[in-house]
Amino acid sequence: MTKASVPVTQDLVLVGGGHSQVTVIKRFAMNPIPGVRLTIVCRDVHTPYSGMLPGFIAGHYTYDDAHIDLLPLARLAGARFLHDEVVGIDLANRRLKFRERPSLAYDVVSINTGSTPSLDVAGAEGRVVPVKPISNFLARWDQLVERVLALGRRPRIGVVGTGAGGVELALAAQFRLKQFFVEHGKASHEPEFHLYGSAPTVLGNHNGGVRSKFDRILAERGVHVHTSTRVAEVTDYGLVLGGGELHALDEVLWVTHASAPAWPGECGLDVNERGFIKVRDTLQTLSHPEVFAAGDVAAVVAHPREKAGVFAVRQGPPLEENLRRVLLCEDTVPFHPQKKFLSIISTGDKYAVASRSFWSFEGSWVWTWKDWIDRRFMDKYNKLPEMEILADVGGPEAESARMRCAGCGSKVGPAILERALARVPTLDRPDVITGLSSPDDAAIMRVPKGKVSVQSVDFFRAIVDDPYVFGRIAANHCLGDIFAMGAEAQMALAIVTLPPAADDKTEELLVQLLLGAHSILADAGAALAGGHTSEGNELGLGLAVTGLADPNRILRKRGLRPGDQLILSKPLGTGTLFAAEMRGKAKGRWITAALDVMTQSSRRAAQILIGNGATACTDVTGFGLIGHLAEMTAASQVEVEMSVARIPFLDGARETAAAGILSSLHPANLASERAIHHPERHRARPEYALLFDPQTAGGLLAGVPREFADTCLGRLRADGYAAALIGEVRASSRGPATITLA
Repeated sequence: MTKASVPVTQDLVLVGGGHSQVTVIKRFAMNPIPGVRLTIVCRDVHTPYSGMLPGFIAGHYTYDDAHIDLLPLARLAGARFLHDEVVGIDLANRRLKFRERPSLAYDVVSINTGSTPSLDVAGAEGRVVPVKPISNFLARWDQLVERVLALGRRPRIGVVGTGAGGVELALAAQFRLKQFFVEHGKASHEPEFHLYGSAPTVLGNHNGGVRSKFDRILAERGVHVHTSTRVAEVTDYGLVLGGGELHALDEVLWVTHASAPAWPGECGLDVNERGFIKVRDTLQTLSHPEVFAAGDVAAVVAHPREKAGVFAVRQGPPLEENLRRVLLCEDTVPFHPQKKFLSIISTGDKYAVASRSFWSFEGSWVWTWKDWIDRRFMDKYNKLPEMEILADVGGPEAESARMRCAGCGSKVGPAILERALARVPTLDRPDVITGLSSPDDAAIMRVPKGKVSVQSVDFFRAIVDDPYVFGRIAANHCLGDIFAMGAEAQMALAIVTLPPAADDKTEELLVQLLLGAHSILADAGAALAGGHTSEGNELGLGLAVTGLADPNRILRKRGLRPGDQLILSKPLGTGTLFAAEMRGKAKGRWITAALDVMTQSSRRAAQILIGNGATACTDVTGFGLIGHLAEMTAASQVEVEMSVARIPFLDGARETAAAGILSSLHPANLASERAIHHPERHRARPEYALLFDPQTAGGLLAGVPREFADTCLGRLRADGYAAALIGEVRASSRGPATITLA
């Protein structure tokens, strides 16, 4: 029995992918609770591990070494992943507020979003490079490297913060920048580093042995240390110290004490004087027991500790246990964080100093030991089993799932439907006579004089677990046929399949799905006029879309003419990427980049193509590029010479296809290989398989007259499409093969 066969009765939402929360995800994957739907909300798909950040900056680790990919972890746990940022909570109604999407209901929520350095010094905002959030820092670090290499002289770099984070970052940055300058033939311009802190010593929270060792190491590396120094202001020229002295600097890295986001306090959670969420020793907030917090964003009232990754990691198991207990209506249990812990501080060059209590020791072997510890921790979350772990569940919920009715008895109840539709905006059009705003047994539409009606229908099960994003993708996919014909969208009827769940969960899922679809339909000017709902094992959505077109300006597949340039508006690769994602073999950043393309409407692309004289058009979807192009060449009685090197592919698609991970539809699509001249000459090419890759919400493929092709391509790219000119139409030789791969 799959997880989907148990009705959803509770929603657990994890906000953030911090060190505590990844433990929760992994443990719920190993031991799920029947009826509990797990949702992960995170701004970053790849969550950085702070312990490996200095090693990554120093060049000892790759990006993937130092990051946990949350998407495969979420799939292992059967969890929904929402790629967004929480900006508030409606605590009374238990709803999360997001930056870019509709609010979402929860029963229990856990917050583990980390912290940021405090930018409470005048002029710091916008002038310094803060180390947290780490995901933002990495992009800024690359920009810093480019700036200092371009200076043409020896740069002066300041690091504000003399704790472990500041010392490690200064030494790692110094080590890596020295390598960069040597590689670029600028060894004489090696950067000069300055370290600033208000404490009387560096590493004030560590024992005397550690401090003396780093006093020596910093002196040996030529780092200028400024202790007992208060930074009063940051200017375009450097730092103004407390006594008014100006220290000229080209770059400033900021690693000061942590600060909290503002929204937890603003929404009504009990926070301390620095804004961190107060929690009990059960990790439940003081004010709302259904809200948990862990890691840097939390302050355990009974056990105050400094902000360090080791505490966040140790909070993972008790957080998971108490979340489970609350969901099962059991009493929560307190935890007691350790007072003493092992600390290992690296020095940039695969050398490190370790301490515990009053002990300290150093050496390259210490770095090797730290490397082993860090990699072992990361392997728990990045080296996952290939198959999902499915719970063998029973009980009354499972029995009720087996006994649910079919036929019209499987429809969603009228009260649920009425409440859900009341939460979805309507778009009124004068030519749609009956619809959601004026419901009846069927939708009635008017076809204006001089127009013809263009209709298409499509349906598929969810390609992603996020219902809002899936709604957007499905609407884009279904509208593709309308836009490819050169029509404007008029109205849509939805067909929805929803997995069994409690009434409030069904309502919430339907609302999220329809809000996603509505966001795309409304942008296209199409009214959602009605539809049909039914229960099933998996979430699915289809749309019957109606459009209006001028009969004299309809685009068909059969209009290609010799000399036309072939333009593709979107890159290929969704089939192989999501096949890999289902097996836990796709990187999260590949999937999120693909989703960005799939949720991009083709409406503007169609307008641009029509405005530049497009002669024929189709949308590239399930049959793959070759399948749809073969339909065009056959209908137009022409041939095409296509440059594979010009075809855009989604990030990661080449890698997954080369690994043999292809869509289940791919073998059937290979039947269109007969349209290619001498296909055997090209099968060894790594991109060849992608020419048959089925696309969901794919781009438009159009022929454009040669004289307008460059202008058309420029306008598509200016509008945000990763478009490319991929081939040219030629006269037909009337053979069975119509496509030549150049």
